[in-house]
Amino acid sequence: MSATRDGGGGKAAALRALQAALAAEHAAVYGYGVVGGRIAEGRRKEAKAAYDAHRARRDALARQVRDLGGEPVAAAAGYALPFAVPDADAAARLAAELEDRLAGVYSDLVRSAGGERRAAAAEALREAAVRAVRWRGGSVAFPGLAERSATASAAPSTPSA
Repeated sequence: MSATRDGGGGKAAALRALQAALAAEHAAVYGYGVVGGRIAEGRRKEAKAAYDAHRARRDALARQVRDLGGEPVAAAAGYALPFAVPDADAAARLAAELEDRLAGVYSDLVRSAGGERRAAAAEALREAAVRAVRWRGGSVAFPGLAERSATASAAPSTPSA
């Protein structure tokens, strides 16, 4: 592997995937701010731990982008939420949605990266999938692969007669 290659996609592909992951982490940090304001008392510690984890990943990704010679994508002033979050149940759904989206982004990073970066992306994918399960109370068949999890979730849960 040459110095300009990272996995099979090259430095430019690695940088694009890192920037996408960084942008997703910015959005997750914002989203967890909303979650923290609405989540039930019993789950606040879990929300705070996820918030802290995403801040740490965001900071690590910004360093990686700079290490590849890029300028880290900045956080937006605000983000559109996928649905209204008026209560604790909606906050838990939002947390699961944030983690699902991150799993997809980290899946892309796994595909474009190699070596240590790929291992770190796979770990981030695993962590996002585990947090999504905890927030949702159930799992999806292929976390991080929207096309596969959509197909699996569209299948009937019980055989039809």
